[in-house]
Amino acid sequence: MLNSLSKVITGFGFLLCWVSAQADLSIEITKGVKSGLPIAVVPFSWEGQNRPPHNISDIVAANLARSGHFAIIPKKDFLSNPHTRKDVIFKDWRLLKTEALVIGEIKQLGANKYQVEFRLFDIFKEKQLAGFRYTVGRKLVRKVAHQISDIIYEKLTGEPGAFNTRIAYITKQSTASGSTYKLKIADSDGYGPVSLVTSREPLMSPAWSADGRKIAYVSFEHRRSKVFVQNISSGKRSLVAQYPGINSAPAFSPDGRSLAMTLSKDGNAEIYVMNLATRKLKRITRNPAIDTEPAWSLDGSRLVFTSDRAGSPQIYEVSASGGNVRRLTFEGSYNARPSYSADGKTITLVSRSRGRYHIAVLDIENSGLQIITSTLLDESPSFAPNGRIILYAAQVGGKGVLASVSADGRVKQLFKFRDGDVREPAWSPYNRELQYKE
Repeated sequence: MLNSLSKVITGFGFLLCWVSAQADLSIEITKGVKSGLPIAVVPFSWEGQNRPPHNISDIVAANLARSGHFAIIPKKDFLSNPHTRKDVIFKDWRLLKTEALVIGEIKQLGANKYQVEFRLFDIFKEKQLAGFRYTVGRKLVRKVAHQISDIIYEKLTGEPGAFNTRIAYITKQSTASGSTYKLKIADSDGYGPVSLVTSREPLMSPAWSADGRKIAYVSFEHRRSKVFVQNISSGKRSLVAQYPGINSAPAFSPDGRSLAMTLSKDGNAEIYVMNLATRKLKRITRNPAIDTEPAWSLDGSRLVFTSDRAGSPQIYEVSASGGNVRRLTFEGSYNARPSYSADGKTITLVSRSRGRYHIAVLDIENSGLQIITSTLLDESPSFAPNGRIILYAAQVGGKGVLASVSADGRVKQLFKFRDGDVREPAWSPYNRELQYKE
């Protein structure tokens, strides 16, 4: 059963729509597997007085459905509704051609505390593949659902999931009196959007810290570009760069101690790294061309960036200490906005092909460049922390939307928000808040 998923991935196109509980976002899977792995998610049993604020089994089913790799068995077709191992009648699920089964129990331990237990089964082998127990408060119930989804995804595909993460993005709403920009964060499925910053001037380039607690961004308050770092939980922000000229494209180092950015304070747009404790700057590039859009490798040893030093925007790599610059892209006349995958072997970027801007992936070792999107005016690609999915901005019907594509181009989704144009997405690192017992 575990190998069956790889056999059905064909890149066959289909359309599936999932709408969040808050109804402010719809997710359309526009391309996925031809026949996803059949899986049943049984509604979790409940014991207690005050139900959790979110339906865990529904969230798990929605996550797996929107991944594009699974076919969810409808609840109305269930022949039984097991909640414990002894309740599972494997024959019932084989009759439905189900290959995997998820069951669970929720018990109230206190006024705002719950014990959540789930199990994942291989139907044909009649074997348990995973089983975990969590004890959490009300605020972490959704995170439990995402964590369960990640475990199921990894057990059945062999690849890490990225449901228990968040996304940051910029929205723009235009009225007769002007435009309003907001920096927002939400769960990876778009649920629970929270506005961190609201401004009448443009906001750009949100970037997560490695611990997921801070976001750096560019603001054009008072019509000058500035780089801020904001604490998500407290809302406190600090101004880290307001030098003469350009202050843009911030990127946290993996250890969270430094911030790479583009500055033109010395007359030309160059890459700098700032020590956030001392605010001391180190200049990384020295070239009369424009050097911009730095991004760190996972080990912090390298930076990748965009430069037009060869006459057109191309991708280059440099040591994080400066020096040893090498060009990475040689196909096409425009390649920009790079970022590394989790394993550092590939880079996602924006590439212009036949006059259109698309998301591409670059194999660093062999310099192979592959276009993986077909939407319009694609920009701002951001890898999920598992390196398997790329979130980016696109134009659909003249409106800015978010979209995602698997790194191999075989699974594609559109995220349609209702609150204006959406742009500049950034995917968070993994959420490490939860503790569980196997």
